[in-house]
Amino acid sequence: MFSLTQSTLQYITEPLGQYSFIQKLCSPMELYHASTCHFLEKLMVLLTWGILCLRAAECIEYEAFSCRKHTAFLTDFGGKGDGKTSNTEAFRKAISELSKFGTDGGAQLIVPPGKWLTGPFNLTSNFTLYIHQDAFILASQDEAEWDLVPPLPSYGVGRDTPGPRFISLIFGTNLTDVVITGGNGTIDGQGQQWWTKFRQGQLKSTRPYLIEIMFSDHVQISNLTLINSPSWNVHPVYSSFVVIKGLTILAPIDSPNTDGIDPDSCSNTRIEDCFIVSGDDCIAVKSGWDEYGISFGMPTKHLIIRNLTCISPDSAVIALGSEMSGGIQDVRAENIAAISSESGLRIKTAVGRGAYVKDVFVRGMTLQTMKYTFWMTGDYGSHPDDHYDPKALPVIQGINLKDVVAKNVTIAGKLVGIDGDTFNGICISNVAIELSEHAKKLQWNCSNIQGVSSKVSPQPCALLPDKKIDCPFPTDTLPVDKIQFQTCAAAAMH
Repeated sequence: MFSLTQSTLQYITEPLGQYSFIQKLCSPMELYHASTCHFLEKLMVLLTWGILCLRAAECIEYEAFSCRKHTAFLTDFGGKGDGKTSNTEAFRKAISELSKFGTDGGAQLIVPPGKWLTGPFNLTSNFTLYIHQDAFILASQDEAEWDLVPPLPSYGVGRDTPGPRFISLIFGTNLTDVVITGGNGTIDGQGQQWWTKFRQGQLKSTRPYLIEIMFSDHVQISNLTLINSPSWNVHPVYSSFVVIKGLTILAPIDSPNTDGIDPDSCSNTRIEDCFIVSGDDCIAVKSGWDEYGISFGMPTKHLIIRNLTCISPDSAVIALGSEMSGGIQDVRAENIAAISSESGLRIKTAVGRGAYVKDVFVRGMTLQTMKYTFWMTGDYGSHPDDHYDPKALPVIQGINLKDVVAKNVTIAGKLVGIDGDTFNGICISNVAIELSEHAKKLQWNCSNIQGVSSKVSPQPCALLPDKKIDCPFPTDTLPVDKIQFQTCAAAAMH
């Protein structure tokens, strides 16, 4: 049932004044128990919505965790979608005002058609940001609009420079029930100037991300197009019950560090139905960096990745690490497609990382034109500083890969552990790899690993003997997969 906002009710008071009679006739308890009153309420809501849609330019429907009682438009707070006027204060004022409805059914902010130039802004709880299909949010090119924030505690330093980092364009911390969605509206990070400064060594602080949500729960990011991020695109960190769905993420394939989606020290995360073209990993699973990640101690666990399409010529379709010092456990990926990418699944770690990557399950990959099908490395050497513990060795265990078809591949697998720290429990089954004309003679490069294989072509290395088994994939349902969506509505009176 549609949720009517206060502004909506005011907009239609005259044609449906008789609705107050039904409200008086049927108390809330009666509406719940009495079928007649319940039917009348539903009927009046539908009539109300129909009349509203006739008077509005457009009716919007979208799927979300929660629908909101109150609605506002960015133009209500002075927003101008001309592509030139800064809307930073309009966004900030709108969200500040709408935060007052957090305990009264929540609020949704509609970004209508137009080009909305803005600096960073912070979200609030019980809130939906809806970006219309013809709306473009343009990240400000004025560096003065970008506040600095401290490095993430599990990283200790910035990723580009040791000091602070620029806040993300759309940011939130300590939130519950926050939705960023739309009709496939666009967020353009206008990242070229940031990429140029990075390449020329001119950055004084770490580049911003497009979307970052920290220390939050019940987060939805869906049905958007993200382009030209200065660095990572979507970064949920220290959060739980995160659903990322229906994103199109596009960046030039030579753009630096433009990861698609990076779940970082998160639990119960679901990533599905996304299309990503990236200058770096399409999905990079993380949990902190060396001694800082070990000390913070928050793993990424219970992660679902499904229905992903990726193009990443210089990086991975799905990467685990390299920043994995809080641990990564229970990753379930299926129905993954990629073309012209460097590797299908990659595990990146090193001496000093500590922690673990374990209980990883992948099935149903279709890969075309790859350098590697699988790539695991224990010598990914970047460190935040010189204070990492060389005795902190990562545990890589229980990596299960099955039902993979790969064509035009240069190297079937490079699986290289660490001296004195064997990568254990690797299982590869039902994998058919067709080699390219320029394939390497040594198709499986293996050392310091232990595992098994079955029905794999070309024949794996001796460290993966054929045991005629079917690698496992979990059959239980994770809590994040039980989350139900509602159909929500708003009127776009643009």
